[in-house]
This record gives sequence, C-alpha cells and structure tokens, in this order.
Amino acid sequence: MLLTAFIAATLAWAGLSLVLSARQTAHVRAHRDAVPPDFAAAVSLDDHRKAADYTVARERLSRVDTAVGTALTLFWALGGIGVLYRPLASLLEPGSLTLGVAFLVAAAAVGTLLDLPVGIWRKFVVERRFGFNRTTASTFLADLGRRSALSLAVAVPLLYAALWAMRSFSGLWWLWAWLALLVLMVAAPAVYVRLVAPRFNTFTPLEEGPLRAGIERLLAGAGFRSSGLFTMDASRRTAHGNAYFIGFGRSKRIVLFDTLIAKSAPGEIEAVIAHELGHFRHRHIWFGLAQSAVVTFLGLAAFGWLVKQPWLLPSFGVEQDGDGVRLFACLLLASVVSPLLAPLSNWISRRNEFQADDYARRTVGADPLISALTGLARDNASTLTPDPLYALAHYSHPPVPIRVRQLRDAAAG
Repeated sequence: MLLTAFIAATLAWAGLSLVLSARQTAHVRAHRDAVPPDFAAAVSLDDHRKAADYTVARERLSRVDTAVGTALTLFWALGGIGVLYRPLASLLEPGSLTLGVAFLVAAAAVGTLLDLPVGIWRKFVVERRFGFNRTTASTFLADLGRRSALSLAVAVPLLYAALWAMRSFSGLWWLWAWLALLVLMVAAPAVYVRLVAPRFNTFTPLEEGPLRAGIERLLAGAGFRSSGLFTMDASRRTAHGNAYFIGFGRSKRIVLFDTLIAKSAPGEIEAVIAHELGHFRHRHIWFGLAQSAVVTFLGLAAFGWLVKQPWLLPSFGVEQDGDGVRLFACLLLASVVSPLLAPLSNWISRRNEFQADDYARRTVGADPLISALTGLARDNASTLTPDPLYALAHYSHPPVPIRVRQLRDAAAG
C-alpha cells in the first residue's frame, strides 16, 4: 500500500512538473516577439528574444533532469535500495555505523553522478551558447573535487553522529539531531564565509570611492553593521551578476559580484543593497531561520516515528535492516511530501521580497530599483513573460514585471 502510494505520488509530481514546464515554454515562446510595454525603453527586442530562447533551453534541460530524478527515485523504491546495500553489507560489518554511513554516502554519490551529465550540459552547452559560462574544464573539475571533498568532510561526521544517536538515544534521537542541526544552521554562514567561500573565489575589499561611500550611508541609516564590503571574482566562472548578504552577528558580510559592478550604475547597485537591507530591517533572515527550524523539527519528529515502524523497509522490498537504510527510506518518503510545502514557502518568500522592495523604494526611490531590476533581468536573460501558473509554483521571487508595476503604483500613490 505504501509503495503504491509512493510511486503514484512520485509520478504525479513528475507529471505536474513536466506540465508546468511545457506551459512555461509555450507562454514564453508566444510572447517572444514583443517586449512588454513597461520595458520597451530599457530592453531591446534582441535581448527579449535572447531571454526567451534561454528560458526555453533551460526548461528543455529541466525536463531531462526531472525524468532522470524520477527514474532514480523509482529505482530506489523498486528494489534499488537492496541492490546497493547488499554488496556493501558483504564487505562491511553487519549492523555497524560504518555500514550505514557507507550506504548513505554511496546513495548520495549515485545521485550526484547521474546529475553530472545534465550539469555539464547546462554549463558547457546552454550557458556557453548564451554567453554566460566562463568556466574552463579544469576549473569545473577542480570545483567538483573541492565540493565533493567538503561535502564528505561535513557529511561523514554528521552521519556517524546521527546514526550513533539513533542507536544510543532510541526514541529521542531525532531531538538531539535537531538540536545539532540548529547549531549548524546558525554557524554555517560564518564557516562558509571564512573557510569555504575563499576556496572557490577571491574576495577583495570594495575600493574607496562613491559606490562604497553610498553603500556605507545606507548601512548606517539601517543600523546594519557588517564585517566588510567585498567584491567577488564571479567573472572567472560566469557572466551573471548578483550580490548577497551572508552571516549573523559580527560575521555579517556583503558581497558584490564583479560582474554586477561592471554592468550596473552606482545608483542601481545601491538600490540592490537597499533591497537587501529591507530583508534585514524586516528580520526576514531570522524568520527564515525559525521557519527552517520548525520544518526540520517536524520532519525529524516524523522520521523518529517512521524508523520504528516494522512495515517501513518491507514496503520498499528491503530484506536487510539497519539504521542507515531506515533513514534513507525516510528521506525517500520526504521527497514526495516536501513539494506540498513549496507553495507556502514561495508565498512567504514573495511577500518578503515585496516588503524589501518597498523598503528600498522608501530609502533610495522607486526609479533606481526599477532600473536595477530591469538591468538584472536583461543582463541575466531572465524572461519578462513567465507563465503565471509556472511562476506561482516555482518562483521564490515575484516576476520582475509584477515587482516593477507594484513599485510604480506605490510611487504614484
């Protein structure tokens, strides 16, 4: 019964994803030859067509990604767990923590390897075709090696700890796991800033000048204290422009892509920073952390109940037993439940974006932010004509035309 429901849910989510992707492709193609009136003065027809073609190419690849992911999920559910677990169990001590960790790492490696061809095609074919990829094969391989090493360095100790807790604390292991993850969520940004990010990019203090002075005025006005303003050499890998805030407390850092600085006017960059400060002023970062903590708590509590059920592994045709296998079965079930949370998560995120936009409008004015949003959409080849249903399901940020229209209405009112 559980297996049948799981397969039905997996196929239903895959079907919905493919239908939404087809709608997005059709909608973007239908509006390819006409720039929306609100953007006619700032976006050329060639740029608009490029964004449409880029969106269509990415959606075509996303459908392949969906098919591969669905096939892998069904493989695990229809006996693949045993196919992977049996040879490992013959090599490692039955019931040992090492066997459980090895199984979970091997399962993750299978997924990573299957995702790799799509990732390579996306970067070296799609992104290069539209002029965004600047990553060389050697840089890609070096990044892959570093990411894999870092993932193992973090995941292996955590998995050992989680499986040890499952064995040692019985019914309340999930609570200890949640507390550990909560600490990790708070500490991760500082660790990323100081130890991980510098392994991939070079961060340089933003040079003195009008741009830095303008940003510092915005920070002072918002009461935001950071550990520094930095530029990042994103141009080594991509032509996409962006900026981000990261960290808590004294480790807060503001990072501007060098590609953003190269393509944007100082007033536009200040508007982007003002938008991010809007998230700070409205405490969206802390709210997001609390939201993640609640979802993780509920998810782990469900795992704590599921791993004790005698029908869990037989439902997936697994004859062997072990905490690692039980945890993996829980993760499989979570993969068909988590999409139910996406609409609510996206709604909260879009509400936050509107609030941050409004703060930026009141701080630097609507026009600079409108210009920045338009420039980012144009330079990153983001479509200005997404399918509304697709955007509702997939966009964590409101579509740029809606944000621009709301900014103009607020300024006029």
